[in-house]
Amino acid sequence: MYDLCHTVNMPHELESPADVLRWFQKQVANLGPAVLGSLNFRRCPCVREHCRACETGEQHPSYVLYGRVKGRRFTLYVPDELVPEVRRCLENGRALQELLQEAAPRYINALKQKRTKAQRED
Repeated sequence: MYDLCHTVNMPHELESPADVLRWFQKQVANLGPAVLGSLNFRRCPCVREHCRACETGEQHPSYVLYGRVKGRRFTLYVPDELVPEVRRCLENGRALQELLQEAAPRYINALKQKRTKAQRED
């Protein structure tokens, strides 16, 4: 958290909106697929009668991705072999969120600097 706060609060001297856009595009290019949500491991009963795993209380293990689309929650089963890739995508999603949070003040400050420069030239 310190790194993010420190970076955001650092003055970016004479940075134009185009500079911020180029910086952002360069950072995003390294992220690959990005996903928002959470990956959870769960154990659930099945629908079969007299299932040995369910009767012993062991139940059936699986991974599930939880997320939201247009304000509605969704659940998506994730096969075991895809879990590492989904985790990487979730890490990329969190990194993208951090970049967006950093980009906002940088871009607004660059717009303000551009406006001030244009006003001085008038």
